[in-house]
Amino acid sequence: MKSARIQTPRRPLKKPSNNHLKDPVGVYCRVRPLNKDAEECCVEVISNTTIQLHPPDGIKVNRNGEFKEMQYSFKVVFGAFTTQKELFNVVAQPLVEDLIHGKNGLLFTYGVTGSGKTHTMTGSPGDGGLLPRCLDMIFCSIGSFQAKRYVFKPDDKNAMDVQCDVDALLERQKRDAQPSVIPKILSSRQRMDPEFADMITVPEHCKADGVDEDSVYSLFVSYIEIYNNYLYDLLEELPPDPIKPKWNNNSTPVRNAEFIPPQSKILREDSNHNMYVAGCTEVEVKSTEEAFEVFWKGQKKRRIANTTLNRESSRSHSVFIIKLAQAPLDADGDNVLQAKDQTTVSQLSLVDLAGSERTNRTKAEGSRLREAGNINQSLMTLRTCIEVLRENQMYGTNKMVPYRDSKLTHLFKNYFDGEGKVRMIVCVNPKAEDYEETLLVMRFAEMTQEVEIARPVDKPICGLTPGRRYRNQAFKEELMRKLELRGGPTDGDPSVTEIFLQSFVPLPTVELMDASDEHTLPRLIECLEQRHRIRPLATEELKKTVNAIKGMLHDWDSNFMAKENYIHDQQEKLAERDRFINGQKSEVDRLEKKIKTLEYKIDILQKTANIYEDDKRTLQHELDERDQKLHRELSDKRRLEQRMQGVVTDTKMKWEKECERRVQAKQLEMQNKLWVKDEKLKQLKAIVAETKTERPKKPERTPREKDKVFVRSASPPPVPNAPPVRLRHRRSRSAGGERWVDHKPVGSVEIDTVLQPRIPNAITMAVPNERALAKCDKYILTHQQLASDGEIETKLIKGEVFKTRGGGQSVQFTDIERLKQESPAGTRKRRSSQSAPPQQEETTESEWTDVETRCSVAVEMKAGSNLGPGYQHHAQPKRRKP
Repeated sequence: MKSARIQTPRRPLKKPSNNHLKDPVGVYCRVRPLNKDAEECCVEVISNTTIQLHPPDGIKVNRNGEFKEMQYSFKVVFGAFTTQKELFNVVAQPLVEDLIHGKNGLLFTYGVTGSGKTHTMTGSPGDGGLLPRCLDMIFCSIGSFQAKRYVFKPDDKNAMDVQCDVDALLERQKRDAQPSVIPKILSSRQRMDPEFADMITVPEHCKADGVDEDSVYSLFVSYIEIYNNYLYDLLEELPPDPIKPKWNNNSTPVRNAEFIPPQSKILREDSNHNMYVAGCTEVEVKSTEEAFEVFWKGQKKRRIANTTLNRESSRSHSVFIIKLAQAPLDADGDNVLQAKDQTTVSQLSLVDLAGSERTNRTKAEGSRLREAGNINQSLMTLRTCIEVLRENQMYGTNKMVPYRDSKLTHLFKNYFDGEGKVRMIVCVNPKAEDYEETLLVMRFAEMTQEVEIARPVDKPICGLTPGRRYRNQAFKEELMRKLELRGGPTDGDPSVTEIFLQSFVPLPTVELMDASDEHTLPRLIECLEQRHRIRPLATEELKKTVNAIKGMLHDWDSNFMAKENYIHDQQEKLAERDRFINGQKSEVDRLEKKIKTLEYKIDILQKTANIYEDDKRTLQHELDERDQKLHRELSDKRRLEQRMQGVVTDTKMKWEKECERRVQAKQLEMQNKLWVKDEKLKQLKAIVAETKTERPKKPERTPREKDKVFVRSASPPPVPNAPPVRLRHRRSRSAGGERWVDHKPVGSVEIDTVLQPRIPNAITMAVPNERALAKCDKYILTHQQLASDGEIETKLIKGEVFKTRGGGQSVQFTDIERLKQESPAGTRKRRSSQSAPPQQEETTESEWTDVETRCSVAVEMKAGSNLGPGYQHHAQPKRRKP
């Protein structure tokens, strides 16, 4: 099949002449009322052009889990309480008027299963739908101008042949003599089927304006369905074949006369590149009842099934085609003009699409599942065609529209190419269970409104004199009336007919019975002579009558010429008015198009304004929140500034006091140093003042004194009465019975101070490890640094070892001890003056001063000891830095 399709040459598409004039596809929305008041509703009618969808509970639209309400706009939105008449007046009535004026139209209903598509198209008892109302309007408009049956005859090539009255009469006699499946004309309402009798009762009959009175019309209907992507004729009836058995779906013969499914039809293209169903039955109807009876006959054959969502769910797309044939009358206004090029055929297709459905909701299986798949596939193809058309028009692309992928789109591709108007009614079921399917339908409808269809080309006018039907009829009536008046008694004289009837003597019999008969011939001669005398009188009377008729005809000719001149003048005026009206119509069309464009732009701007308003509200809300947050931060900042200002003030006062204390301590320290230097200077002066000849005697050493260790001091030896200084090393406070880790770095220098850190039973190491810390419960770190005066200062940092939950050890520092080594002043001078004679004994004050001087340099002084003027400095407790 694919190779044959590729090899077949493509015909060039027929482009309409007025391609620059386009109208968007009219999309309308009809909301079905809820079956139960307790059901949750997801559709709300905002205005006559806008509806809003509310997501039901349990459905998240956004990824962040928020609910989102969406609005969709249509040409007109019909609420739940809209009547069929209101829907017909807005949607279908303009299409019927275009049909009568020779233009095509397509109207189809679209929606999910159970949304009311079939009800909208067909109606219910007592309230007919769009289809019966369209038929009623057509027959009300063309009722008195219908042609006799079989004047128009389909030629099986999507065109019509026109027959004369004689051929139509013979055709009627032939069809009446044969048993036909075509229904007869209903004479009364009692013969109608009670199933649809109430549906076609339309109390408000409407008629189309501008019906051509000089033409005759004939209406043909056909009914097809698209089932599993195959075309079937619902009006076709096959006679039962007694030879071939009938078979059902189970491949078993059927004995009784059940319905045999008809053979599928094929699509073909006519001479005008329009698609039609080849071999489809077209029934000529003459009334609304007859047409709807044909429709109901095919409706019974349509495939429906019971599903979970709908008790009578349509399993196929149904297409009811109304074809109107129109031909003008001849110049006399008596007979139909038998010219095929002057015959106009227009059609209106009413399509009831099958509802889209999800198999997980309908629980379809087997053949129902296959039907649902084909329905969804055909609807998807329709959506794809609309998308490609929209993309080609909006972006200027030239993609090929896939009409041939489905029989549905292939059949109606001419409408989208500019052969007629396209209207769509979106039926919506507002219950919450259909929310997801309704959302897809709304998106498709919104996209369909953006597709524009070219306006159809106007049909040419035949060029005959308008008004000839009633003008010739009036002329005939007037002629008959004049003849009747002329043939009656005038001024008491008998008429020609009476003279001939009264004056002419009947001829006697000329049969001679005997040779001596003398009466027959004389009577015959007398009768002939009498007729010969009457003949001139009759001839004269006839001449008078002829002259009177000629005069009357001359008067009529003059009147007719005057009327023709008047009619010609009126026609010229009408032509001027027609030109003016056409100009006004073109201007009106231009303005209407401009209005539609502006309305469309207004809708877009309104939507954009709504979006901007939403963004503005969101940004305003966010700005308010940020403004509040900024105010809170400013208030927190002010409080923090006030707090920090208080802290700075307190810190400033604290440091001022600390600086004053340190200045005082430094002054005391400098005073002590100055005092020590003064004392040393006094001692130096005393040493210099001694006589060089006097040398102190060297004391004798005892055996015990050899074992003692003396430390040299820069000060003179103490007086004999002063107690000797104990040179035993003093134990540090860190010595105890605990187990210590002595962390002493590699570069530590041995200090030669009186207080030596002695830690018994300690583990000494340069780098501590986990094993050593696990064995001990105390930790000491030896840290050395240079002081400001250039001497080495040693810090003993102590801590306790704790076990952690993870099985390791942690050290918490608790105390710091400082040890400082200083070089005594004047040592070098003391060593240089060792050969000097011993100093004379000083007073008690000098002896005390000498001991204090040495102790202040070499001995660590305790806080609170009364050992000299420098005790105040050492007695003050040390303060940690803040």
